[in-house]
Amino acid sequence: MKYLSYYLTFATFVTFLFSFEPPSLDTREKFVQCLYNYPFISNSIFNVVYTQTNSSYSSILDMSIRNSRFSNISSKPQVIVTPLDVSHIQATIICSQCHGLQIRTRSGGHDYEGLSYVAQVPFVVIDIFNLRQITVDVENRTAWVQAGATLGELYYTISQKSKTLGFPAGVCATVGTGGHFSGGGYGFLMRKYGLAADNIIDAHIIDVNGNLLDRKAMGEDLFWAIRGGGGASFGVIVTWKIKLVLVPPTVTVFNVARTLEENATKIVQKWQLVANKLDERIFIRVDAKKVNSVEHGKQTIQANFVSMFLGGVEELIPLMQKSLPELGLDRKDCTETSWIGSVVFTNAVLLGSTVNEAPEVLLNRSRLLRRINKAKSDYVRKPIPIDGLEGLWRLLYEVPDGELQFGPYGGRMDEISESEISFSHRSGFIFHIHYMVIWEEEGDEAAQRYMNWIRKLYKYMEPYVSKFPRAAYMNYKDLDIGVNNNGYTSYNQASIWGLKYFGKNFRRLAIVKTKVDPRNFFRNEQSIPTLSDEENYINSRPSSI
Repeated sequence: MKYLSYYLTFATFVTFLFSFEPPSLDTREKFVQCLYNYPFISNSIFNVVYTQTNSSYSSILDMSIRNSRFSNISSKPQVIVTPLDVSHIQATIICSQCHGLQIRTRSGGHDYEGLSYVAQVPFVVIDIFNLRQITVDVENRTAWVQAGATLGELYYTISQKSKTLGFPAGVCATVGTGGHFSGGGYGFLMRKYGLAADNIIDAHIIDVNGNLLDRKAMGEDLFWAIRGGGGASFGVIVTWKIKLVLVPPTVTVFNVARTLEENATKIVQKWQLVANKLDERIFIRVDAKKVNSVEHGKQTIQANFVSMFLGGVEELIPLMQKSLPELGLDRKDCTETSWIGSVVFTNAVLLGSTVNEAPEVLLNRSRLLRRINKAKSDYVRKPIPIDGLEGLWRLLYEVPDGELQFGPYGGRMDEISESEISFSHRSGFIFHIHYMVIWEEEGDEAAQRYMNWIRKLYKYMEPYVSKFPRAAYMNYKDLDIGVNNNGYTSYNQASIWGLKYFGKNFRRLAIVKTKVDPRNFFRNEQSIPTLSDEENYINSRPSSI
């Protein structure tokens, strides 16, 4: 990748660009004119700039909105830029600052709170879906991945180059690598290889001054911060270099369902005791939701045990019989496949579609249905008792489509220090919880009803989950846990949500933010805050914790 060097100061840029603008233009027109006059454009930018009067504006905006809760919002971007190269992003960053516009960067559009395309202030969206080139180096077991690529595109490309290499990241194929990697990146390989962010070895980011930086140029502090702390607080990530991991030619998957009548509660209770202690090659997620009972007209709770094992079924069965015999896993429940086959399987389970699809299905960027939803997250240190689980099931009966996912820890996740990268949730947790409620009813009244339900569920879980702080996962964004002010937000105020996401790493993240973006240009409702001079002095001292 070609690196661009600049010898003009930011003030010189502003003076140069303003000199071309007629004084009668409004902010949006001045911003667009600034883009067109930007002196360092590699490719024409005219065809990738969409204002609200452009006939393609709505389709471009709607293309990656995954949560229909934000489909009809009144706060829309002034302009959408869909860059074809680095210079388009640099121009957008500089011109946005010149004209008082904020930036939202969108990769796959899966942000649960819509922060990659929603703002309450005048703003511009940089949608990087055109930047999705992937280059795999099989010999060195690495790959360069542009941040607009989806997980499905990455997995498919790896599989076309090697049958024994994979990458530990998420299940949903349409998730963008830009946000997913920068926030951590859970997946079915995490007990063996850690998170996506644990396997990033370089990155290219464009900073607030428009400079394109690799790992060496950005320095180890910023490189640490964007692996788990989110990239949107620090700049626009363009490309990741990732370390690929070894996978066997044969892996085994299963999805076994058990209802309450089939002792689901006792099996989940036992799962809590063993799931984080199993062979690190085994990952078993539990999905719990309300389903129709075999008894006509009745409903029950069903727990699905969804698993991937790095090995064959003949090795898996004895391991399961020893550790979780209550599940009653049988050979007929299992399917041997390739690693890419397991990716297709787990993605299909997520979508409720057929599991016997070709890998090419992973390339479909629009496959995930748009749904109205709200999500939350928790971390668990001690098993939830039987009566706690039974209370959970009762709450699931209250809505048509509420779901819980329990994702096990242990293995490699216990071995990595909480300060190795900015993702801090490591040893001591036995599993992670993902709460989700989905609804089809339109209108504010329905939305409030379902939002109240998931908040009630979250409140119910308080005695059973982590405390001081009550940990949360940044990639499952949740504005209920705290938000920044529109302008300056103190470190103490931001700590209300920041400590939940990042634990002890939040302090260092704020120090890095203050260093690389002192004017706090890259900001949103839950961006890392800059520190005042006093806070910077206090927080730069060695920690006594």
